[in-house]
Amino acid sequence: MINRAALPQTHDRKSGMLANFRGMVQHGLPLEIGDTVQILEKCEGWYRGFITKNPNVKGIFPSSYIHLKNAHVKNKGQFETVIPTEDSVITEITMTLRDWGTMWKQLYMRNEGDLFHRLWHVMNEILELRQQVLVGHLTHDRLSDIKQHITARLDWGNEQLGLDLVPRRDFGMVDPDEISITELYRLMERRHRRREAPPQASMHHLFLQMKSMMSSNLGEELEVFFSVYDSREMRPISERFFVRLNKQGLPKSPEKTERQCTLFVDLGSSDLRKDVYVVAHIFRIGRMVAGEKKSVSNTQYKRPYGCAVISVADLLTADFKDDHLLKIYSCNTESEWYQIHDSIIRKVSSRYSHIGSNTGLNVSLQLLHGDMEQIRKDYMRLFTRNVSITKRLGFSDIIIPGEIRNDLYVTLERGEFEKGGKSVARNVEVTVYLLGGDGQLLKGLVCCGSGEPGVDEHRSFVLYHSNSPRWAEQIKLPIPLEMFHGTHLRFELRHCSTKEKGEKKLFGFSFVPLMQDNGRPLPDGTHELIVHKCEETADLQDPARYLKLPFSKASLQPANNQTIKNSKESFWIQSSLCSTKLTQNGDMLDLLKWRVHLDRIIDCLSKLKDIDGTEIVKFLQDTLDTLFGILDESPQRYGLKVFDCLVHVINLLQDSKFQLFKPVMDNYIENHFAGALSYRDLIRVLKWYVDRIIDAEHQEQIQQVLKASEYLFKYIVQSRRLYAAATGGQNEEEFRCSVHELFKSIHLFLSHESKGISPITHTQAVFLRSFPTVCCELLKIFSMREVANLARDTLSSLPALTHNDCPLQAVKLQCMAKTVESPLYINPESRCVLLPVVLRLLHTHLQEQRELVLCANILTSMLTLNTPATECGVSEEVNLVMESLSGVLLRTILEVTNRPQPAASSLRLQYQDVTGEFVACLLALLRQLKDKEYQQLLSRFPTKDELTSFLLQLFTVFRILIRQDMFPKDWTVMRLVANNVIITTILYLSDTLRNNFLNEKFDFKVWESYFYLCIIFINQPCLQLEMFPPSKRKKVLEKYGDMRVMIGCEIFSMWQHLGDYKLNLIPTLIGPFMEVTLVPQMDLRNVLIPIFHDMMDCEQRRSGNFKQVEAKLIDKLEGLMSEGKGDETYRELFNNIIPLFGPYPSLLKKIERETWRESGVSHIATVTRLMERLLDYRDCMKIGEVDGKTMGCTVNLLNFYKTELNKEEMYIRYIHKLYELHLKAQNYTEASYTLLLYDELLEWTERPLREFLTYPMQSEWQRKECLHLTIIHNFDRGKCWENCIILCRELANQYEAYYDYRNLSKMRMMEASFYDKIMNQQRLEPEFFRVGFYGKKFPFFLRNKEFVCRGNDYERLEAFQQRMLSEFPHAIAMQHANLPDQTIHQADAQYLQIYAVSPVPENQDVLQRDGVPNNIKSFYKVNHIWRFRYDRPFHKGTKDKENEFKSLWVERTTLTLAQSLPGISRWFEVEKRELVEMSPLENASEVIENKTLQLRTLIAQCQMRQMLNINPLTMCLNGVIDAAVNGGLARYQEAFFAKDYIANHPEDGEKITRLRELMFEQAHILEFGLAVHEKFVPQDMRPLHKKLVDQFHVMRSSLGIQPQEFPAYVRVSPLHFANGSPRTCRTPVPNAISPEGGRIVARRSPLSYPAVNRYSSSSLSSQASNEVSNITGQSESSDEVFNMQPSPSTSSLSSNHSGSHNVNSSAPSSNRASPLPSDKHKHSRENACLSPRDRLCSGIFPSPLDPTQRMIPFQIPVDSPLRCEANLPTPETGSLCKNVRSLSPMPTARSPQKSMVPPLTPSPTDGLPMGSLASHSPARSGSYSSGISSLSRCSVSETCGIDLPPPDPPLPPAIPTDMPIRRGSKTPPPYSVYERNNPRRATPLPHSLSVPPSTDNPSLTAKPQLNRTQRINSEPRHRPTPRKVSQL
Repeated sequence: MINRAALPQTHDRKSGMLANFRGMVQHGLPLEIGDTVQILEKCEGWYRGFITKNPNVKGIFPSSYIHLKNAHVKNKGQFETVIPTEDSVITEITMTLRDWGTMWKQLYMRNEGDLFHRLWHVMNEILELRQQVLVGHLTHDRLSDIKQHITARLDWGNEQLGLDLVPRRDFGMVDPDEISITELYRLMERRHRRREAPPQASMHHLFLQMKSMMSSNLGEELEVFFSVYDSREMRPISERFFVRLNKQGLPKSPEKTERQCTLFVDLGSSDLRKDVYVVAHIFRIGRMVAGEKKSVSNTQYKRPYGCAVISVADLLTADFKDDHLLKIYSCNTESEWYQIHDSIIRKVSSRYSHIGSNTGLNVSLQLLHGDMEQIRKDYMRLFTRNVSITKRLGFSDIIIPGEIRNDLYVTLERGEFEKGGKSVARNVEVTVYLLGGDGQLLKGLVCCGSGEPGVDEHRSFVLYHSNSPRWAEQIKLPIPLEMFHGTHLRFELRHCSTKEKGEKKLFGFSFVPLMQDNGRPLPDGTHELIVHKCEETADLQDPARYLKLPFSKASLQPANNQTIKNSKESFWIQSSLCSTKLTQNGDMLDLLKWRVHLDRIIDCLSKLKDIDGTEIVKFLQDTLDTLFGILDESPQRYGLKVFDCLVHVINLLQDSKFQLFKPVMDNYIENHFAGALSYRDLIRVLKWYVDRIIDAEHQEQIQQVLKASEYLFKYIVQSRRLYAAATGGQNEEEFRCSVHELFKSIHLFLSHESKGISPITHTQAVFLRSFPTVCCELLKIFSMREVANLARDTLSSLPALTHNDCPLQAVKLQCMAKTVESPLYINPESRCVLLPVVLRLLHTHLQEQRELVLCANILTSMLTLNTPATECGVSEEVNLVMESLSGVLLRTILEVTNRPQPAASSLRLQYQDVTGEFVACLLALLRQLKDKEYQQLLSRFPTKDELTSFLLQLFTVFRILIRQDMFPKDWTVMRLVANNVIITTILYLSDTLRNNFLNEKFDFKVWESYFYLCIIFINQPCLQLEMFPPSKRKKVLEKYGDMRVMIGCEIFSMWQHLGDYKLNLIPTLIGPFMEVTLVPQMDLRNVLIPIFHDMMDCEQRRSGNFKQVEAKLIDKLEGLMSEGKGDETYRELFNNIIPLFGPYPSLLKKIERETWRESGVSHIATVTRLMERLLDYRDCMKIGEVDGKTMGCTVNLLNFYKTELNKEEMYIRYIHKLYELHLKAQNYTEASYTLLLYDELLEWTERPLREFLTYPMQSEWQRKECLHLTIIHNFDRGKCWENCIILCRELANQYEAYYDYRNLSKMRMMEASFYDKIMNQQRLEPEFFRVGFYGKKFPFFLRNKEFVCRGNDYERLEAFQQRMLSEFPHAIAMQHANLPDQTIHQADAQYLQIYAVSPVPENQDVLQRDGVPNNIKSFYKVNHIWRFRYDRPFHKGTKDKENEFKSLWVERTTLTLAQSLPGISRWFEVEKRELVEMSPLENASEVIENKTLQLRTLIAQCQMRQMLNINPLTMCLNGVIDAAVNGGLARYQEAFFAKDYIANHPEDGEKITRLRELMFEQAHILEFGLAVHEKFVPQDMRPLHKKLVDQFHVMRSSLGIQPQEFPAYVRVSPLHFANGSPRTCRTPVPNAISPEGGRIVARRSPLSYPAVNRYSSSSLSSQASNEVSNITGQSESSDEVFNMQPSPSTSSLSSNHSGSHNVNSSAPSSNRASPLPSDKHKHSRENACLSPRDRLCSGIFPSPLDPTQRMIPFQIPVDSPLRCEANLPTPETGSLCKNVRSLSPMPTARSPQKSMVPPLTPSPTDGLPMGSLASHSPARSGSYSSGISSLSRCSVSETCGIDLPPPDPPLPPAIPTDMPIRRGSKTPPPYSVYERNNPRRATPLPHSLSVPPSTDNPSLTAKPQLNRTQRINSEPRHRPTPRKVSQL
């Protein structure tokens, strides 16, 4: 047990987890490694506390699991912060790694493997460095290096992960509240600039590692020399790096890394170019001739082998070591070996050849950038082992003080030798010795290259048989300075014999002293040395013997030439000295030894300017001592010359090459300068120069003097200090007077104003550049106030007005900038003196918008001094700055931000810096203002107009600050600071607005700008705390709170103060306020949503309604929610009476208290419904997949904009969005229907339309034509060619009206092609599925609704169900077809109920017409379907086991859609559900009738040879005749013809009679079918046919039918009844089909689109073998008579194929899985997706039995009643519509002038006027009212009903065929595509979509056109026939 008596613990302990703790004990707190916990209490080894990242959950945990850390608490309370008392870098590492840990795991989940691994390595590296810091055993320098490395890694990781930039100073994070905003901006800008454009290093180094040499024939040791070679100047620029390789090609000393790795140092930026190469010379150590026998000689020679090169430019792009395999080339001629590298570089291939493909030099190379100190820090791994340093030849571009070098480089160039009595040329080897003054050999001072230690002698390589060898071999002699004097070099020349002995015979020598007689070192250059004859080495043992001899040809006297023997032989060397202690310059030596030659002092001083600067800086201190020594010797005589020389030396240090020597001079002045009296002469000469500036003709020397004024004043001040220290401050006043006199002269020349740009202007600029440093030097001897007065007077003496292009302007500001950054301005005493001058200068330049960059720098430096800690003492200065610069600063910011940004990247960065600096300055000033300062600031404006202008400018600048592009995206710290200043300023200015701009002083612009600023402030991304990680959100809340709520409360308060002036802002601010309330912050929404009630109330009182508010809300809502704003909580806020949170009343509750609550509640409901649809649409579009849910959501929103909001432009936009979705999903038919919605809004007029969406500016006629062609194209792709024909005809009519015969011809040909496609191409028949969406988790437009969906191609039930479950992955599939109860409806889940349904076609005339091909009929079976059916068989009462047909009932569910399929979507909502129970008798009649219809169809196909084989007919006949399982018709006779049944059911007498007739009819059809079958049956099936005939006779006899009982109409060929019943109706009406009988068949257009309910696609028909399955389901044979759909409760979700809509089946799914052969053929056809609901016949058809009889059409009365809606057919009820549809079809009379012949293929437009499209309204669904909205351009089509004529009516008179015949149809939709012939009222497009007509007369005659109504409804245009050919 744990003792609960705990001791309280203060909040100063913070701990970290050492191990995971699961918290399984009571009140345990689960913890993980790395969690930080705060301890509240402790008790007996347990602690109680909470995790800092979740402080709401508290618990206990063991003390042994944690590590305690000291901490202190800041801001105790709700937002307290626990800060550990440790190094700030450690704290930052801990916090940053926690944030990285979460994001690092997300990288793995997002499969970003590269960054995942890189971040992992960086995190480990940071942890290792953190451990080193925590140990605390580091030196101060090492600790600084590690912290710098850590911060660099932290910044890299933050940048890679998109985190915020952290402002740092001295490696620690900076608190923005403790520094000024300008300093914060500079810190962040400096870090950002360093990251964006890292500084370019001026020094570069090349790391090289020799790894191996690859060769197949190595047998000798090798020596490799690497160097950096400049091919442009044809000279090496570095020493050589020497590597020895063994016979295997590997380094001989692998353990000594310095012998295989080197660093070529001090490469300048100019050396990194393409013509600089790394060159490798390879020599072999072995026999003279390669391949020579070993017995010839055992002597080893150094012989050339090969050369390899690589360009340094190839290494520039690599940031890491890269291995290179260098090709090795050999020299074709040894005499050209000295230039083989140059030949390879210049690709002179005739001079070299590749050694072999398997030979190469394997090296590793890497370029490093920066100085050596930085390189050692950044690349520590390279220096963990020894690396040799290969120096540059000569000094580097930047000479480093303190560097000591004394290296002499000697290159063995060439030689000229005689044969020496030999028949062949010599093999010359040169041996180099370095000897001291005593003749002794200096050991270890001859270096062949870095990487190998120095040797005593150097032996050159040998060129075979060459008397003129050229070596170009370099050696280095690092001779100490004390040994240099008296040292000489001796070169011994030997001939290497190739004989057996291998002798190396001496034949001569040369020598050269390293120091000349005059004390100067050997001069640089080439030296031709004399070759002295010598054959014995003993003659050279005493150097004194030959040192007296001449050593070079240049040193020979003419008289001594004869004394030199063999003078034809010469030996050339080249020498170069790199020394910081020796000089070869004689003038420099003369100057330093001036006391020896006093008479040459003037000459030596004059020559100083001609001496190389390198020589001067090498002896800088000696030179300065010399100059001041000469000055002390005779000031009057040498003063001016010494002054000029001193100026030259000072200005020499301004050169970038010598700039590092400035500290050397500073050190000299402080520690070594001893000229105590020099200040007098320096001031005197300087004043002499200044006084002659204005009158001097040449200003160059004077400018040089003023350029050196900084160091001149340093010498003056130091000299005075030395004098004062030596004399106790004597002559102080004299010194002050001389200085003031000097400055008077300076003021005089500075005040000189020149016209234009003059030399004096440049002289003034030169002095101003150094003036701030002069002031700093004067501070050492003068008081701060005195120097400040001097500076003020100097700056004030400058001319006020200068030209814009005068360089003095910029220099003046540069001088001011340096002054502000100097100690002179930092001191408060002097700052008060200089501030007015600085402000005056800044105001002038800002007013004129000149030199803004410098102005920004000055102002930033000024305000950087004013930190929050010093605010108390700078209020007066801030007031002064605000008074002087506030207005001009605001104008400058506005000017700069409104300028276009420059294209150049450097200028763009400068532009951004200027803007940011000015903004930071403004923020820094505002942050230091308090209430009193604000009042003083605003009181300075004398008039209201000036105050208004200031406020408007300030609000505009604030809006600019809030913009996203103001600061880089990762500057969140800067943005939060800026927002804190803005909100503080807004709160201060609120009182000003209330006091000065209300009542009669109301100013709309000010208030509008104020509210817009507040709204933009709330909406800025950096304040959306919900998007931040928890740690970042906590930091922001702790430091600033939620600034959105603060400003929201201020908005509400200011709105309430407006009173009646709110009306002025209501139309303007509705949208912005809506945007604010969409921010997902609960308190903010509760505060601001009631403003909408206030707006509605104000508008209601003013106008009597609030339609304006309603319209604005709705318009803004769509745009905002499409941007991702708003959520479900926001919708509930509008629609909920109960407040969701807080004490605030809900909007709806406030509205219900008003008198206008009815309209208010209606408005809220509309907005809520719109939000529901917009939220659904947004959620669907987020997924990014095109599926049914996305399209259904778009349709839902589209209809809402049309029906409820009447927003036509939005309606059209969503039409095109839906169109794009359909195209993406390849739903071409649906895409066509969708685009037709827009097409129907347009007229065939020439009204101009503006550019809209993707449409150009064009006329309405052109846009409609374009839409027609696009729709035709998509219908063609969707294989809905019947629709294409209608549109083609309408376009053809338009082309014909304009005499555009070319396009008319194309359109007619296109129309003909569509007819061909209908007849020749196959189309698939789709499946239809009923889908129910139940549960509260579905979107609003699907929730608890049922739909019928048109399946995809080849999609069966299982595939469809899987597709729906993939679209709704969280849905649960229901396994039954019963309607769910309310529990399912209200469940917090998703339930899907899916089963197949059968379409019920409404267009029966085409389906029943004789001779219509199946290619045409198949289209009408599955297109334009409104109703779908589903049958469920069940037994009612007691089941008769003997004959189950007696109790087999069918429950028939008919689903009526709101809109027909196909249409603009693939699914539509079920509008009406009807449930009908069919009795066993009715079911039997329907089954027999359907089977009879199937038989007739098969017989007709067989007769017309449409069947490929006779198997389907055979199977169908066999299934009906040989019904072995259920007994066939006998079961029906037994069940319903029994006397007991007839007696017990007297009401079914008519139905029994009907069943009997159907049996008779089927028997007669069977007889005829057998006759046809006998004609076509193959020979092998004859036995089966005979069996069928015998069984048929048995069946016929059982029915009691005799042959004579066949009626005449039955005995005719079934060809006439191929697709319809031989009966005229369900009850026999014989006269209806008699030759005399005529009827009218109501037809609809084959393309009746309900414009809003068009939804379609193609799919596969599943009516297969189930059409012949047994009704009882007891047999698995396919030879069954009847079929019925299975019960939904048992197999609705299995893979059964939906049966025919007229066929019932109860067979199991396995029986229906195998289709008949005919059905297999049918399934291979593709099916179009659109059909009319009915066809309207336009005339009377003759009887098929008498084709010669002419039919006269009935006249349809105009006032005939509307055709009633067709109901489900039942035996008890019938309707006119039903009877009309049951009449047999008859051919249409095309023209009264031609005899009528029954057509086999009906036209898709029979019964319609040319170009018209009949459509049917979805009004029956309740979605649309009967009226036409403003979007509709078509009137409601006229409808009519048809009354059946009496049995024998008199024939009415014929009517002309050109009169329109009225059609019975449903009410057409508002945008029917087919009612194109009906005149429609002109409804203009919205103003936003149309272009106002031009008042100017057109330049060209307008295209002739007719009014649309006149053109379409008028008589067809007659074309006059020309009387003569000439008239054509």
